[in-house]
Order: sequence, then structure tokens, then C-alpha cells
Amino acid sequence: MRNIVLMPLLCFLLAAPVQAAQTGTATWYAKGLSHPDALTAASRTLPRGSRVRITNLSNGRSVVVRVNDRGPAAWTGHIIDLSRGAAKVVGIIRSGVARVRIDRL
Repeated sequence: MRNIVLMPLLCFLLAAPVQAAQTGTATWYAKGLSHPDALTAASRTLPRGSRVRITNLSNGRSVVVRVNDRGPAAWTGHIIDLSRGAAKVVGIIRSGVARVRIDRL
């Protein structure tokens, strides 16, 4: 009887997607954007339309953005490009680059 009860729970847990956080460097961009102050981002790996929380690991500030573009270029080594608006919120306008954590929502 116990196996019958636990089996659906086990199947649910195995089928649930893992929402692991990702860490790396982020940059910001505004050139070519029609709305540079919108809270958006570009990612090579996250699906367009997904929402993520970006946390600046040096100051703890975070922002929720929508992925609406592809980038940054693979050769840069960065994991995400933030719009100017998102970069202002997390405090990387001056430095241009920051170590961040990305959490999928």
C-alpha cells in the first residue's frame, strides 16, 4: 500500500524542473534598444519571455527582468546583458560589469 501512495509523489518530484541559480558576470547595453529603461535582458540560454531575478552579488541589489533578446556574445564570457534600466536598479551603470546570480521565476 505504501508503494502505491509514494509512487505518484516520486513521479511528480522527478518530473519537476530544477530551478537552479546561475552565477557569472553581467553587463549592460542600451544602444539599439527602443526602450532602454525597460527592465529587460538578453541571454544566450534562457528562453525569450522568461522572467528572472538578477542579484548583484557585490551589493545585494536585485531586479526582476524579462528576457527579450539573445546575447551576450559567447566570446565575452558574460552570462547576461541587462538593459540600462535594469543596470541602474542593481547598481552597475558606473562599473559596467558585475558578478550576478540569476534565479528563474
